[in-house]
Amino acid sequence: MTDELGNEYDVVVVGGGAAGLNGALMLARSRRSVVVVDAGAPRNAPAAGVHGLLAREGMPPSELLARGRAEVRSYGGSVVDGEVVRADRDGNGFVVGLADGRTVRARRLLVTTGLVDELPDVPGLRERWGRDVLHCPYCHGWEVRDQAVGVLACGPMAVHQVLLFRQLSADVTLFAHTQAAPSGEQAEQLAALGVRVVTGEVAGLEVTDDRLVGVRLADGTVVERAAVAVQSRMVARAGFLAGLGLTPVPHPSGMGEHLVADAAGRSAVPGVWLAGNVTDLSAQVGSAAAAGALAGAQVNADLVAEDARRAVAAARAPLGV
Repeated sequence: MTDELGNEYDVVVVGGGAAGLNGALMLARSRRSVVVVDAGAPRNAPAAGVHGLLAREGMPPSELLARGRAEVRSYGGSVVDGEVVRADRDGNGFVVGLADGRTVRARRLLVTTGLVDELPDVPGLRERWGRDVLHCPYCHGWEVRDQAVGVLACGPMAVHQVLLFRQLSADVTLFAHTQAAPSGEQAEQLAALGVRVVTGEVAGLEVTDDRLVGVRLADGTVVERAAVAVQSRMVARAGFLAGLGLTPVPHPSGMGEHLVADAAGRSAVPGVWLAGNVTDLSAQVGSAAAAGALAGAQVNADLVAEDARRAVAAARAPLGV
């Protein structure tokens, strides 16, 4: 189900995940005209359930989004399917262009387009992503507890990731892959915790009956594993904002690229707010939704202030003030 796109709104929300829908909910409940434009490619689509979200534990992501859409619509907001490909300044507002040629004007933008997970070039990783190839111990760790877990080193957080998964299973192996094996304090930690370190490049995954059974090295050795954790390189979906001068920059953690926003979600471009993974690479569903709610409230407050200024100007006009 998709609504018809109007010509102009107080706020266009770009992205229909938890952050975007919660932001739209706050705005619609504030009696703002708001539309969510959603490209329909949620990051957590491969996952069987949402975890770490109070009162919604294990709910399929598609069901959570369907409920969110219904709630936004129940307060008069709209949800439209479509891909935003550009956003341009138009006076005090914006013109948003969609891939199919449609355009819509907005006084403010709330960008919640999330991120893209870039995975190492290892055959099989993408196909198993969100199933038995994982990235977040808080999102998927319980589901692989006590299993044979492999961690594929591909970034600065590899040892940290090992330590987190070691809390969930006593059988954790670090695959150094193309990186140097840990040394010094890190090596001492892994040894003390019984974590095996396997050197040598990983060539692929072994899968039997649609189930991960091992990690295959370039020399042909197969190390039995039931799950593999990998730290993706996370890059904000933000190409359509280039015309406004907003482009992703390296995240301080080294985990990828994000758009910079202040604590309330305000970007460097007046009138543009950000929430969720597009600015906070590590945000889970709950924190993304909370950020969307905060940003939505801040956008409304900004519009309230503008409306008051306009009202004062109109009231003064007949008096020549």
